[in-house]
Amino acid sequence: MSGPGGLQPAAHAAVFRRGGKLRVSRRHGSQRTQRWEATSPMPCKWFPAGPGHPRPRRRPLNDRGSSLVSLVAWLQSLFRPRPPVRDISELTGADPGDVSERIDTSGGPLKPQHLRRALRDPRLLPKPKSRAPVWSRRKKPKILERSEADRLFSATMRTRDRSIRDLLADPDQLARYQLPAWETEPQLAEALGLSVGMLRHFSIHRQRETTPHYVTFAIPKRSGGQRLIHAPKRRLKAIQRRLQELLVSRLPTSPAAHGFLPHRSVATNAAPHVGQAVVIKLDLQDCFPSIHFGRVRGLFISLGYGYQVATTLAALMTESPRQPVEVGGQVFHVPVGPRVCVQGAPTSPGLCNAILLRLDRRLAGFARKQGFAYTRYADDLTFSGDDPDKIKLVLAITARIVREEGFVLNRDKTRVLRRSRRQTVTGVVVNQTAGLSRRERRRLRAAVHQFARSPGSLDAKGVQRLGGKLAYLRMLNGDQAAPLLAEFQQARQARSGA
Repeated sequence: MSGPGGLQPAAHAAVFRRGGKLRVSRRHGSQRTQRWEATSPMPCKWFPAGPGHPRPRRRPLNDRGSSLVSLVAWLQSLFRPRPPVRDISELTGADPGDVSERIDTSGGPLKPQHLRRALRDPRLLPKPKSRAPVWSRRKKPKILERSEADRLFSATMRTRDRSIRDLLADPDQLARYQLPAWETEPQLAEALGLSVGMLRHFSIHRQRETTPHYVTFAIPKRSGGQRLIHAPKRRLKAIQRRLQELLVSRLPTSPAAHGFLPHRSVATNAAPHVGQAVVIKLDLQDCFPSIHFGRVRGLFISLGYGYQVATTLAALMTESPRQPVEVGGQVFHVPVGPRVCVQGAPTSPGLCNAILLRLDRRLAGFARKQGFAYTRYADDLTFSGDDPDKIKLVLAITARIVREEGFVLNRDKTRVLRRSRRQTVTGVVVNQTAGLSRRERRRLRAAVHQFARSPGSLDAKGVQRLGGKLAYLRMLNGDQAAPLLAEFQQARQARSGA
């Protein structure tokens, strides 16, 4: 194929884009094939390879305009404030090729597609080096008080993530979630009714604790083994209850969560699964110990709190498992694991629901797509639906989502209950209607009948215990509890009249 004027195109013309034009260029008495690109941002032409040029060359048509644009950009860069640069050449674990990194101080999103802004504390940013002679330099201004500097650079405040170390609070994000606007530790201490020193006393991580803030004991599990309970002492428990009231109770939760939330219970957790063909029960292994200090701190940072306040809140709500060690006649309680949400703290259930929010949303969306219902009570996950052929799919996808969210399923507690056997969800039978099993109702009916025949057979605590069981049955199923409650009230009135 011949080009314009009968000139044969060069062999490398196939590398050019489609839509261009080939024409003869007579420059300095030589013939060259050049190509005009209409699709590039700036009109340009390509010259083929030759003896002195092994590769095709691209030359802009308007070299003068391009130079002018470059000059303007260079002048703007001279007057534009430069972002601070941090020296990372001596950091452990840094890439050997990285010498410095620029810090984004534009106040944009902390993460892509997030609303939380990355507002930096100017006091903690790298300072520009002075070029003045040593003898003419002025005395450096005081940036931090000594107590505040000791707190900021203490072991409790350490982190490997340099991108969050100097974060300030985001007032817009806090207002979006309607959370208390605590921007500094003094504001947090004032809200809790403490001094700043007392707040730091309860929120510091000590490697050698002489007087721990928790009492640790074990209770037997129903399935065997023991469960460790870390009960906070009186003063710390009062602080955690105050935090539960002011902060944790306002954290966002999923509609699929039914544990430790107002107006929700085991009855509301079991209601979506009544009358289903198949019920799948799963359990998160070591749910509370999986919620470590970093997760709690990251939750509060994402909700709008600054790094310092988020770290203090995380230290107040977590604790490490400790062992007593005697050194020189003195007993120290040293940590033997990371700080986690412990069972026994008033704030742990609320933090668990908030951190599991994304897991609940993913599992609820997957279940809805497959025609299943999904609920969660603490660490118990429940699916139900009318299509038994999707059991394997539900189990496989759920295990993958749980693993991606940083948790592990307890395979020993996985149960698949079909309609032909008794289906229970958090202790509630859901085969046809929600309620107690026949065996439990028969036992309860016998106890009420015995109390009606001889009201003096139970003491005051026994009567309260029986009334509590009837109230629980009424919460699950009012129709099953109505005749038993009527007989119980008659017997109680007869006992009081006698």
